[in-house]
Amino acid sequence: MENQFSLTGKVALITGASYGIGFAIAKALAGAGAKIVFNDLKQEFVDKGLAAYKEADIAAKGYVCDVTDEAAVNQLVAQIEKEVGVIDILVNNAGIIKRIPMVEMSAAEFRQVIDVDLNAPFIVSKAVIPSMIKKGGGKIINICSMMSELGRETVSAYAAAKGGLKMLTRNIASEYGEFNIQCNGIGPGYIATPQTAPLRERQADGSRHPFDSFIIAKTPAARWGEAEDLAGPAVFLASKASDFVNGHVLYVDGGILAYIGKQP
Repeated sequence: MENQFSLTGKVALITGASYGIGFAIAKALAGAGAKIVFNDLKQEFVDKGLAAYKEADIAAKGYVCDVTDEAAVNQLVAQIEKEVGVIDILVNNAGIIKRIPMVEMSAAEFRQVIDVDLNAPFIVSKAVIPSMIKKGGGKIINICSMMSELGRETVSAYAAAKGGLKMLTRNIASEYGEFNIQCNGIGPGYIATPQTAPLRERQADGSRHPFDSFIIAKTPAARWGEAEDLAGPAVFLASKASDFVNGHVLYVDGGILAYIGKQP
């Protein structure tokens, strides 16, 4: 059974994995034996990421690349293939969110979110698929969201992008499954990260932050997720253990999507 989950010798590209969820997934894949490659927008972010990987005793390679730039992505993939090897595992993790009410959001802001969260996974997947076909297979993991299924105030662009990413996931599975390429998604719930820390701080009177209370009440697990909660699902979807799982989105949300909430 251990061999089913082993990633020894596999090359894994995790986009935007200098920190946060991408970094946690990269650590998990490295722990299963994968060679880690990641990118970020600026050299300073790549350098911070490399320092974090070194501290975690992971020999990762980092590159500067804008994943919305098709020419740059094609160059990145060619460079990785030359310096590390053909990419066996792609995790489309890079993403942004803009919390703006829809009527106040400009079309340019909407397009930017779509570009990073939906167009970029299309561009990077398109770049790696030909070599995966030649090699005899591969794994693509798209980081979706609960907003792939639900709407919420101020996230119209993000929800549109993540809903589209769910369907892109299914279509890649449909189009390239015959080449032994599995494309699946992970849909994280509310994850405790440095970015969400202010939403989890206790108030002056010792009570929970209102948003913290909201999330705890909506989650059957009664807690926020940890980035490490994504480790097992990521290794599963990157390994032979998931060779007949395709076009699926695995929601790692503590049960939120299954739960209507307590009666007031």
